[in-house]
Amino acid sequence: MRITLIHPPVYINKHGLTALRPSLPLGLAYIAAVLREDGHEVGVVDALGLAPKQMVPEGDIWRLGLSPEEIVARIPADVQAIGVTSMWSYSWPIVRELLRAIKARFAKVPLVCGGEHFTAVTELSMEQAPIDYVVMGEGEETAIALFRALELGIDTTVVPGVAWRDAQGHVVKNPRRDRIRAIDEIPWPAWDLFDVQAYDENKLVTGIHYGRTVPILATRGCPYQCTYCSSPNMWTTRWFAREPKDVADEIEFNVRRFGASNFPFQDLTAILKKDWVVAFTKEILARGLQISWQLPAGTRSEIVDDEVARLLHASGCRSVNFAPESGSERTRKHMKKMLTDDKLFRAVHAAVKNGLNVGCFLVLGYPTDEAEDMRATVRMIRRLARAGVDDVSAGFFFPLPSTEIYHQLVKEGRIQMSDAFLKLPIYVHNKFMTEDRKYTPHLSARQLTMWKYWIVANFYLTSFVTRPGRVFRILWNFLRGRETSKMESFLQETRRKFSLRLRRKKDAPVQPEGAPSARQPTPV
Repeated sequence: MRITLIHPPVYINKHGLTALRPSLPLGLAYIAAVLREDGHEVGVVDALGLAPKQMVPEGDIWRLGLSPEEIVARIPADVQAIGVTSMWSYSWPIVRELLRAIKARFAKVPLVCGGEHFTAVTELSMEQAPIDYVVMGEGEETAIALFRALELGIDTTVVPGVAWRDAQGHVVKNPRRDRIRAIDEIPWPAWDLFDVQAYDENKLVTGIHYGRTVPILATRGCPYQCTYCSSPNMWTTRWFAREPKDVADEIEFNVRRFGASNFPFQDLTAILKKDWVVAFTKEILARGLQISWQLPAGTRSEIVDDEVARLLHASGCRSVNFAPESGSERTRKHMKKMLTDDKLFRAVHAAVKNGLNVGCFLVLGYPTDEAEDMRATVRMIRRLARAGVDDVSAGFFFPLPSTEIYHQLVKEGRIQMSDAFLKLPIYVHNKFMTEDRKYTPHLSARQLTMWKYWIVANFYLTSFVTRPGRVFRILWNFLRGRETSKMESFLQETRRKFSLRLRRKKDAPVQPEGAPSARQPTPV
């Protein structure tokens, strides 16, 4: 079967105080690999890899990548099935536009969607776009079964893990498929179908850009049940780890095949079992691989002790991130975070002692947050700075669809599903909070904004006073275009955005007086 898989364009926030960047689509690369192994002819249209510098302004945000029309033009005329992924719900408006354009051109071709967004809001997605099938949750086995059924013309309505439309157009959701246990048998991501170099040259990577980057997934799922996290709905609460040797084999292959040297682990919870971490790091050391790897998405801190931290650094791990989310024990209890200060600081001290770059994630404005919770966060952030943590990321709270806290807020009548609501994540690192985007009744938007700046200022002032050499390192790396920390990544991204704005102004066509301005893509 001739299948085209599509990685859509994404929205980016030109005003966001963050170093977050889109990256190679790991989930889609896995789906491409399993479908190809199953005998299908698979092609990819990657909107970002094909146009990593094409920017289109849409209100106060930008769209990055090929336009829907350009994507449709690249789909082969003889395609027999089309698959589209979407990781982030905030890009739903442009993805929806793309899906409508695809169906208008390929009316009789089955259109299949999957990923975090489609799993979280399946009915909404199928109501607003001409989708034929949605693959819910972990996608590899479901995709194999669905596309094989489509090829053979057999009944697709009995495939577990699929949502479809009945004769009346109603959305029907089949029971979810059991999680894949034998994850070592899943073929490695099909990166040969993507332009790895284009992502690298434009520093479109998750985490810190230490060199040519290929993302890795060593474990799947998370056993914890944080109220704000989409993992329980997407992955359930089962955690499965690949064999350390298989992960090392994949890394070594990507070093040889793509010249990769930097491997961000996109795991939800990579460090969960000490035996696994020790075995993996020793596998890397035994092979003599000269690589950098990192944990940019955050990980648990319970098993990070001096031995683990020493092995992490020795094997090439350069950056780890922990996610306390709040300095308030009360807030963390409401979040079901299951984290204590003692466990956090033990891990931080071990990581700093062994030379790891350490970052921490904070969420401000959780629905139960009050002024005292903010003060507790300030106290914790000063301790983290004195302990040697390099960076802190403080974002405003937003409820992800289908999470526990989302369902609670819906019951309270505090959420109305709309494009504006789905776009909330793109504004979490805005310079200012607004009243329409906050979810705690105890603090105003202005107060939350002030707390954010106070928390970040307390952290970096304490950090620079106790370790003044960091200021010179950051400035020197900024001048050289190098990244070794999240702060340096943020400065490089800020410089890139500033350059894009200047180039856009320079390249903008002169409009006759009174003429409407055309919204045209600007290659930069």
